[in-house]
Amino acid sequence: MNSQEIECLVRLFSRLPGFGPRSARRVVLYLLRDPQARLFPLLQALEQAGSSVSICSVCGTLDTVDPCHICTDRERDQGLICVVETVGDLWALERAGVHRGVYQVLGGTLSPLAGRGPEDLNVTSLLHRVETGNVREIILALGTTVEGTATMHWLTETLACYTGVIVSRVARGMPIGGALDMLDDGTLAAALSARHPI
Repeated sequence: MNSQEIECLVRLFSRLPGFGPRSARRVVLYLLRDPQARLFPLLQALEQAGSSVSICSVCGTLDTVDPCHICTDRERDQGLICVVETVGDLWALERAGVHRGVYQVLGGTLSPLAGRGPEDLNVTSLLHRVETGNVREIILALGTTVEGTATMHWLTETLACYTGVIVSRVARGMPIGGALDMLDDGTLAAALSARHPI
């Protein structure tokens, strides 16, 4: 029988991805055993991130500046845009170090069952970037789920009217039903380098 405060922490942690009630209890217990060294630094970091991190208005990633560091990096190829579903997917590609262009984070995929349509995806800034005429290629690096495939088809049709822009997708080295942020660096590198036009 724990106090309301402890149970509240357990409930909050159990809502996080990858956590259930048992793992949430272990984390709470770990933090509360030494609050000065474990809990308070976490609270401070969460508060700092909550007040300083925002969504990039260009690509949709998370950063402390807007536009983000990737979008403003002069070493990056601004004519090569990799479209991903989530910020986690972007982080996975960055960790692998296989893409030197820029990104577009959609914030999800099309899913009629979940009520997500084209208007719910972050594509306006992508289309604006394409309309400027500086984009040569758009790489669709979406998961091979039913929703990811439907989103790839929709984006391919949407981008078909822009002449001179190659639309490609990552190779089928990704497992069916897989998500980018769950793949190892080698698989990501092979999938990205073996891309082909749709």
